[in-house]
Amino acid sequence: MENFWEYLRTLTDAQSIISSGGFYLLLIVVFAETGLFFGFFLPGDYLLFLAGILSAAGIIQVPVYVLVLSLIAAGILGNFTGYWFGYRTGPVLFSKNDSLFFKKRYIVVAEEFYAKYGGMALILGRFFPIVRTFAPIFAGVVKVDIKKFTLYNIIGSVAWVTTLTLAGYFLGRRFPQLKDYLQYIILGLIIITTVPLIFAFVKKKISGGNETNKNNI
Repeated sequence: MENFWEYLRTLTDAQSIISSGGFYLLLIVVFAETGLFFGFFLPGDYLLFLAGILSAAGIIQVPVYVLVLSLIAAGILGNFTGYWFGYRTGPVLFSKNDSLFFKKRYIVVAEEFYAKYGGMALILGRFFPIVRTFAPIFAGVVKVDIKKFTLYNIIGSVAWVTTLTLAGYFLGRRFPQLKDYLQYIILGLIIITTVPLIFAFVKKKISGGNETNKNNI
């Protein structure tokens, strides 16, 4: 448990993040997590929130509007990259062997999320780990109309970045001491964003098991 909190402390330490790249590192993380299949493990949600808090504290020394617009642009470009990748690789992804940075079940998760929500998956999916990485890739695989994709891409990036970054910024302005409790805030964000995915996975397992039992009767 001590090692876990130490890991969280390292991830949330402002100085270590800034020294590792600061503002530009944030842009790279957002771009990678929203468009590169090996970026699914990157902590996009909490970094957006953290960026807002650090901006409010003056640690990230760019105006908040520049920060937000830059992160939105990185999210849009990331999704376009994911779409292009899915469009070019197509069904090959479903036959690709699992590796450290790629799991076929992630594509399946994105497929099911897209089947349930349609184009809105590209907006709602921004707020869920794994889905936000693979939803644009799957959209490219099924060749979603590029005009519709562009619209959902822009709306999704604007909603995701502004919600989390400005929430962190205004909370940071209102409660400057928040920067001393980042590990708890981030743990809460991790729980909030992963519980729905865990619930959906368990529900699928239960329904799959019930279906199997019916077939065996």
